[in-house]
Amino acid sequence: MIEIILTKYNYWIYIILMMAGLYTIVAKGNLIKKVIGLNIFQTAVLLFYVSMSKIEGGTAPILMKGAEVLYDNPLPQVLMLTAIVVGVSVTAVALAIILLIYKAYGTIEEDQILEMNKHND
Repeated sequence: MIEIILTKYNYWIYIILMMAGLYTIVAKGNLIKKVIGLNIFQTAVLLFYVSMSKIEGGTAPILMKGAEVLYDNPLPQVLMLTAIVVGVSVTAVALAIILLIYKAYGTIEEDQILEMNKHND
């Protein structure tokens, strides 16, 4: 049992990061903290996919003439580069929306915004 934990420690780290991000998204009322939680969650997923591409005994996928070498899978790394760009874009749009919410309501706390909307209806 302890061997499973010690040999797969990177997966345990991803699970901890995912749960920390998910907890932050669900439990916190501050909109900026929710965006930070979303970024933590995304980082865990990115690290998970990149680590899955590593093959034991594999090397970087650089072709060499006449050599029969076991290569790591480059596809997850390429896809995660795209995911990073999308994540940065989502973060930028989320922060811009939070700025507009702050200008409209004077707060970025979710409970206070919902309370103000109740009174306006």
